[in-house]
Amino acid sequence: MSSHIDEILALKTWAIVGLSSNEDRPAFEVAALLKSKGHRIVPVHPKGEMVHGEIGYTSLSAIPFAVDVVDCFVNSRLVGVVIDEAIAINAKAVWLQLGVIDESGVDRAQRAGLLSAMNKCPAIEYGKRGN
Repeated sequence: MSSHIDEILALKTWAIVGLSSNEDRPAFEVAALLKSKGHRIVPVHPKGEMVHGEIGYTSLSAIPFAVDVVDCFVNSRLVGVVIDEAIAINAKAVWLQLGVIDESGVDRAQRAGLLSAMNKCPAIEYGKRGN
């Protein structure tokens, strides 16, 4: 599987699937970091909560504007559906967080023209780049 980390990190609008107002969850901290790096974050969670001052949505299809990256904080068994939704909304990339692995889902995304990262964390990747 090829990786396009720098290209994905350059994209602006990140829908973060699994992001809620629970400060103890990794998604909360990663979303704060992404926002601090100038990304627009879009919380996506069944509760549709506002997080970090950003309006939340209950699904990717409910977001009324274009999304560049779909960042997946969901179980590996469930992420394939999220990847298919990312393809359906014409996202430019999918990012599967640490421990989230779905080779066939990433393959579908790449065949649909999306950039991808799997089993990676943007916070760690930013740290490696010193920015």
